[in-house]
Amino acid sequence: MQFSKSLISSELQTFEQKFAQAVKSQTPSLDRIMKYIIKRKGKQLRPMFVFLSAKLHGDVNESTYRAAALVEILHTATLVHDDVVDESLERRGFFSINALWKNKIAVLVGDYLLSKGLLLSTESGDFKHLQILSEAVKQMSEGELLQMEKARNLNLKEDIYFEIIRSKTASLLSSACAAGAWSTSNDEGVTERMKKFGEKTGIAFQIKDDLFDYGSDDIGKPTGNDLKEKKLTLPLIYTLNNINSAEKRKIIYIVKNQNRDQEKIKYVLQKVVETGGIEYAAKKMVEYRDEALNILFEFPDTDVRKGLEELVRYTTDRKY
Repeated sequence: MQFSKSLISSELQTFEQKFAQAVKSQTPSLDRIMKYIIKRKGKQLRPMFVFLSAKLHGDVNESTYRAAALVEILHTATLVHDDVVDESLERRGFFSINALWKNKIAVLVGDYLLSKGLLLSTESGDFKHLQILSEAVKQMSEGELLQMEKARNLNLKEDIYFEIIRSKTASLLSSACAAGAWSTSNDEGVTERMKKFGEKTGIAFQIKDDLFDYGSDDIGKPTGNDLKEKKLTLPLIYTLNNINSAEKRKIIYIVKNQNRDQEKIKYVLQKVVETGGIEYAAKKMVEYRDEALNILFEFPDTDVRKGLEELVRYTTDRKY
């Protein structure tokens, strides 16, 4: 990812300052939480996609910085709310907001971030950015609710799985690419193609996350965390749809009722491997990655395009 970062290093530095300013609050306790959030930021993949998508079609401008800030603000808001919903006490190795300040404050912090994102766009007249990102937030909510609904009976078909991850995970990355492209091109056709590019990349990214739960030579022992949380991932869905009914009932019973039993979870993980669920998911991941690259390769061959290609490959080659 070093080459990609080198292409936008100055933009990322400027972005950090602008993002900190965008979420600043006059309320001392809220400002303290904002500083905590800024300190524990992740890899900033989404802002990177915004800047590279913008640079692919023109010169980065103030509208691009606002698009990157909006994407990161909305992403952060959804993570804060997700931690409340999932009752998670950790995020990226740090205490979550709800762990330190409790649920009420965490919900209000998420709401505050959402409002700051809205104001950032409306005050600058970035209505296209707002439209793109509002659609993503709507899809993320719908995807989360659809996943909760389907998780009850653990009877998930592959098309529903892809609908869930397209909404839950891929929509925000898709919006990052679309908003970045719009900020420098103001071209509906280009923006739509970049949106599709981001969606394919986001789906590949999520399948890679699914595979982490089953372990590999690269990441060590399988964790089974998704199974413990009753999350239906692509390797498991493939397995459930390709084994006999008795085995299917047994696995569903384990995931529903014995998901804290290490031996039982080990049995499910082994069954997924034996059935070819890992290979199948890896194959689908590469298919989506290649579809994203095919869209990208429609644009002129430049260093920026190479940077985006590196980022796409990172999503499927990463070790964590």
